Amino acid sequence: MNYEENARIINDDIFDLVNSCFDQEKSSRNNEGRVNFFDTYKDYFVLTDDGSYSIKSKEINHKVETLHTSTGAISESFEKFIRPMKFNYDDDIAILDICAGLGYNTSAAIAEFLDNSTDSNLTVDMVEISHATLACGLLVPSPIKEHDITKKAIENELIAQDYATLNLETYEIPDNIDINVYIEDARQTVQRLESNTYDAIFLDPFSQNMAPELFSLEFFKQFRRVIKDNGIVATYTSSAPVRDAFIEADFYIGQGPIFGRKQGGTLASPNPLMLDTSLPKNDEIRIALSDVGIPFRDPNLNSDSDYILEKRTEERHNARHNTRISSAVKTPIFLACEMDDEKLKRRVERNLAKMNIPSTTSNEAYYIVECENNYSKKQDEKNNSRNRILDMKEKLKKVKSGNYDNT
Repeated sequence: MNYEENARIINDDIFDLVNSCFDQEKSSRNNEGRVNFFDTYKDYFVLTDDGSYSIKSKEINHKVETLHTSTGAISESFEKFIRPMKFNYDDDIAILDICAGLGYNTSAAIAEFLDNSTDSNLTVDMVEISHATLACGLLVPSPIKEHDITKKAIENELIAQDYATLNLETYEIPDNIDINVYIEDARQTVQRLESNTYDAIFLDPFSQNMAPELFSLEFFKQFRRVIKDNGIVATYTSSAPVRDAFIEADFYIGQGPIFGRKQGGTLASPNPLMLDTSLPKNDEIRIALSDVGIPFRDPNLNSDSDYILEKRTEERHNARHNTRISSAVKTPIFLACEMDDEKLKRRVERNLAKMNIPSTTSNEAYYIVECENNYSKKQDEKNNSRNRILDMKEKLKKVKSGNYDNT
């Protein structure tokens, strides 16, 4: 199985049906297959609460999920990827849409741009590895009229790559909107992009366990190169290794909107003033101090998913009790806390002792998390999640090495 087949996440059956549909279009030059596809295979699509459709995933860990939250597929695009942005619509705007899927994130960006811009231009670079997934974007009913603009751009590229044949999308792309579609591994695309280009990056892979290569430290270093100083990266995940990778890649980080999930996503920017909301305090502590925060690594931007996951597991094992506190029972979050549960306390303090921290209420414990005394949900240039996380990392290193003087 090649990387494209392994990386795509739509249901195996619909993947085959979509490919067959466009193969028949190419051989017969008949539009009926594409026109009737949705009605014929509607059961493979999932109606979400806002009236927009998602698609079933392939089986993952014995479960079939959908590509979007049931709360609303197109609403998710607006809430998670558009609302956090701070675009100046008087200026030209450039967006990089990673894992573009059905084109909803790009369509939401177009809708917001057309509502707010008067004399500027929008460029969107859409990246999606799967021809069939993009083709599904042509087959679903458009949830908003701007999706028809995105469909035209998708169709143009599918025709250019000899996947589709017929020009069935009639909506014209406005002159002030330029949409480029890349159907390939995003890791290869991003290395060819010009530096200091994008006002926003939308990062929307299905999951970190399915595609850790799209959440790696090295991938985020490319983001840091291509994003503008006031640009914002938005992703739905609240994962500790993802957030730590952003920090190591020289980003500031903040909490993203909560929509369809219990936790907010993640925002990252080179400029701390672009990020309003701190991460939750316990998230900061676990990222800084626990082995759970160790990022995914893909040094040459060409490793497969299993290898990346395996190497991270090894790195976590080696770091535990050496450079990071064990993540078992969420040990670090109990630093500077009184504990009433004696059984849990014994487990926590055994883990802490291996890092030269005598107890949860020792001087060392208070020293390591001292910066959290100044925690504020509202971030500013100095008091923010990145700076607190880096402060705790440095203090843990001092305590472990014996360079901490508690006098």
